[in-house]
Amino acid sequence: MKNAYIEYENVFLSPFASRSAETKGRLSDIPPCDVRTEFQRDRDRILHSKSFRRLKHKTQVFLSPHGDHYRTRLTHTLEVTQIARTISRALSLNEDLTEAIGLGHDLGHTPFGHIGERTLSELTGHFKHNEQSLRVVDVIENEGKGLNLTFEVRDGILNHCIDGRPSTLEGAVVSLSDRIAYINHDIDDAIRAGVLSETDIPKTVIDLIGNRRGNMIDAFVKDVITVSADSPEIKQSEPYKQALSVLRSFMYERVYKNHLALETEAKTHKMLTLLFNYYMQNVNDVPTSYMIKTTEKKIFIADYIAGMTDNFAIKVFNDIFVPRSWENL
Repeated sequence: MKNAYIEYENVFLSPFASRSAETKGRLSDIPPCDVRTEFQRDRDRILHSKSFRRLKHKTQVFLSPHGDHYRTRLTHTLEVTQIARTISRALSLNEDLTEAIGLGHDLGHTPFGHIGERTLSELTGHFKHNEQSLRVVDVIENEGKGLNLTFEVRDGILNHCIDGRPSTLEGAVVSLSDRIAYINHDIDDAIRAGVLSETDIPKTVIDLIGNRRGNMIDAFVKDVITVSADSPEIKQSEPYKQALSVLRSFMYERVYKNHLALETEAKTHKMLTLLFNYYMQNVNDVPTSYMIKTTEKKIFIADYIAGMTDNFAIKVFNDIFVPRSWENL
């Protein structure tokens, strides 16, 4: 059977787009699929992974157990992917590659958001969630066999951070979409939590794009599409680039580093530190599936803790450190 979508890519995609038939390949070769392109297969492998399902119980900014309507790492991932697909489709880029990178970009994120990431980095000497996301799809998932994704998806996952240099335009779209998504939805969540009001948003930004979240995202997306059309680069106009930077600085000052966030950070840091040190002394309590690819304790303990959801980390901490009555033992 001839794969019709490969022909579609050749005819309709931009000359700057990635084509699935020209992929640089996988870590291990597999037979081609009759009905899906290689990037569609990667998307499906990520979507059906355990790491992807666990994102629904991992914190974005506001602790998810404290409210049903706040973003979790999963809803953040879906919003990033939706924004990135919109941009890719408008620019005639490879939407399947974009979707796969978007769905996989945060698979390695820790419980409790960037607080957990900073704690594991301090405890191990080096930990970055983008590198851990690549480790998840290469090593940890599928009982240590990994997901065997294509080079282009793996590259986009690794390089989605602000200082990354993706080798494809689709990866660059996801990287920028990540920033557009989290800044806008974190503002929405902060307003819902009473940490901010709409009138707090910097006036220079409001004058450019307004203060309604849907309008703000729409304005950023249309700017990227307009400026990047028929270009071998994904970019923003200078006013919108500056507006995104202003919003990012504003959120760090008013939300990410406010007194409530710092109080939560201290508690989370202490909890994860106690868990990490416990496992350093009780290695046999770490599931053996995390020891398949490395014998270095710090690495497989970090793998295990990074894979925990917020709720599971709290449960494990309580089981280990919080006394229980005898009848509950």
